Amino acid sequence: MKQITAIIKPFKLEEVREGLAECGVTGLTVTEVKGFGRQKGHTELYRGAEYVVDFLPKVKVEVAVKDEDVERCVDAIVKAARTGKIGDGKIFITSVERVIRIRTGEVDDDAV
Repeated sequence: MKQITAIIKPFKLEEVREGLAECGVTGLTVTEVKGFGRQKGHTELYRGAEYVVDFLPKVKVEVAVKDEDVERCVDAIVKAARTGKIGDGKIFITSVERVIRIRTGEVDDDAV
């Protein structure tokens, strides 16, 4: 089992959710985050004063999937989140040792 963590632009969240739903994903976790990579932030003007915004708003989407579903889900995320411009985000894939559904005690694939 793998956990896919995608950092994406906030306005792409609904498209990513729909793409994952088409892959059979029944649940995911979304967190509003801030960060920067190659974008390095930007400057803004507020009441005549210029200031630097180092951290840009992003959304972190986390989903646990079976090993055989990883590539299909990653492809769906890339297709939905890509704008072709800098700051589209990143996808991280990590191994999950064990999953337990608290309510029923189901484990691993049954718990997802």
